[in-house]
Amino acid sequence: MRRAIFPGSFDPITLGHVDIINRALPLFDEIIIAIGINADKKYMFTLEERIKFIKENYVNEPKIKVETYTGLTIDICKKLDVDFILRGLRNPADFEFEKAIAQANRKMSTIETVFLLTSADTSFISSSIVRDILRNGGNVEGFVPKSVTKK
Repeated sequence: MRRAIFPGSFDPITLGHVDIINRALPLFDEIIIAIGINADKKYMFTLEERIKFIKENYVNEPKIKVETYTGLTIDICKKLDVDFILRGLRNPADFEFEKAIAQANRKMSTIETVFLLTSADTSFISSSIVRDILRNGGNVEGFVPKSVTKK
């Protein structure tokens, strides 16, 4: 069984994340959306809200699971017996950052990182941009799935 973890804070999940997940579905038997918990980070949405956004968006997709974790991504991969880490790339800066992490993960384990390029129509979207729009009272339709806009 080919299983992948798609790690992130998903604060909130965006249409960029959804694009990567949806395009990866044919590649894997199961994709675990792994919400990383960092005690030092201030989140806009609670962990429960972030889990709910993802589960609501994928309510009819049995290949999607949601987990939470602390610590290294490779440790949850080992714990859940996952061989692949899924990552989306929006731009060259993302590639350089993600490449270094992938190489470190590969040095510490046998886990492979699979990169997918974001679609042109979602490549500008980030959770940071969405949070900034929300903080300033803007409309985030077109940036996030309906499960988030309902909030």
